[in-house]
Amino acid sequence: MADKIRLGLIGASVSGTWSSRSHLPAVKASSDVELTAVCTTRADSAEAARRAWGARLAFDDWRKMIASPEIDAVAVVVRVPSHYAPTKAALEAGKHVYCEWPLGRTTAEAVELAALAKAKRLVTAVGLQARVNPAVMHMKELVEAGFVGEVLAIHVSLMREGVLSRPSHRTWQRDAELGANTLTIANGHTVDAMRFVTGDFRRLSAVVATQAKQWLDTGTNTWLNVTSPDNVLISGRLTNGAVASVHIGAIPFAGSGYRMEIYGRDGTLVAAGEDSPQLSEVFLQGAKGGNTLAPIPVSDRFAFAAPGTPSGEALNVGQLYTQFARAIRDGESHQPTFATAVDLHRLVDAVKQASDTGRYMTLE
Repeated sequence: MADKIRLGLIGASVSGTWSSRSHLPAVKASSDVELTAVCTTRADSAEAARRAWGARLAFDDWRKMIASPEIDAVAVVVRVPSHYAPTKAALEAGKHVYCEWPLGRTTAEAVELAALAKAKRLVTAVGLQARVNPAVMHMKELVEAGFVGEVLAIHVSLMREGVLSRPSHRTWQRDAELGANTLTIANGHTVDAMRFVTGDFRRLSAVVATQAKQWLDTGTNTWLNVTSPDNVLISGRLTNGAVASVHIGAIPFAGSGYRMEIYGRDGTLVAAGEDSPQLSEVFLQGAKGGNTLAPIPVSDRFAFAAPGTPSGEALNVGQLYTQFARAIRDGESHQPTFATAVDLHRLVDAVKQASDTGRYMTLE
C-alpha cells in the first residue's frame, strides 16, 4: 500500500456542500489519506473539484472511479437515497468505504451493506462524527472512570432553527421516504452521541411529529407539502438502568443549541454547544460532590486530526479519517463502522414504531 491511503471521494464539489465544508478540507490536511480522485456527475464539475482540492484524477462516473487500481478506499458523500449503490459497488470491488450517515435509505440497505463488508473483511467507517468529537470522547472516559458514579438520569436536547423554508436544492428532504430528515439525521447523530457515552436504550416510548406541514421553496416561491418529521421526543430506560429523555427539534427561529446532561449518584456532567456535536465544538462542565458546575478542559489526547485541519465542521470529519486510515493500516478499529450504523438504524426504527403505535418498545 502507498504511504498514504489513496482515497476516491464521490460527491466532490468546489463549494457550498457538506463535502466541500468538511470532507475535502479534512482530507487535504490529512497526513494519513491522499485525495487521489474526485467524482461528480459531470466532467466539468469533476475537473473543477480536482483542481480546487488537488486530486490527481477526476471522474464523472463513480463506477469507473471505483474500478481504478489507484484507489484503496472510497468515501461516499452524496444524498442519502444514493448511498446504497456506490457503497455496495465499492465493497464488491474490494475497496474500504467511509459512507456518510445514514448508511442507507432503509435499515434493510444498511444491514445488507454491513454484511457485505464483513464478508469481504473490509474496513468501514460511517459518518457518525459525534463519536470522535474530543469533548464527547472525554465525557465518555469520565463516565467510565466513575466521575458521576452510578448514572441515574440523562437529558439530551438539540433545538436548531430553519424549518419553514428551504432553497430548491434542499426541498427533496421534505419526503420522509427518502431517509434524510430530523428523525434520521439530527436525531440520529445526537442520540448516537448519548448512546456512545452512556449506553443504549433498553425500553422507550416516543413522539415523532411533523409540526410544520409545509415548507416555502425559496427558489420558486411556492409552498410544498411535508411528510418529514421535525420534532422527536424519546423517553425510556437505558441498559444500565438510568432514565433518559431526548428532544430533537427543528424550529422556526432561534434555537438553543445542543446540551447533554448526565446526572449520577456522585456528580454531574454537562456537554453543550451551538449545534450537534457532529458539527460543532462542545464544552464540558462538571460537578463532583457539590452543586456548582465548573468548566472541564478537554484533554489534548482526544485531538488526533492532522495539524492544519480547519476547525468547525471539518474537524470531526478529520478525526474520523485518522481513525479510518489507522484501521486500514493496523486493523485496530476505533471508528464507528457499518455495524454501528445498523444498530442506530434499528434504534431509529424503534423510535418511529413507538410513536406510530403509542406503545413502549423493548430493544434487544
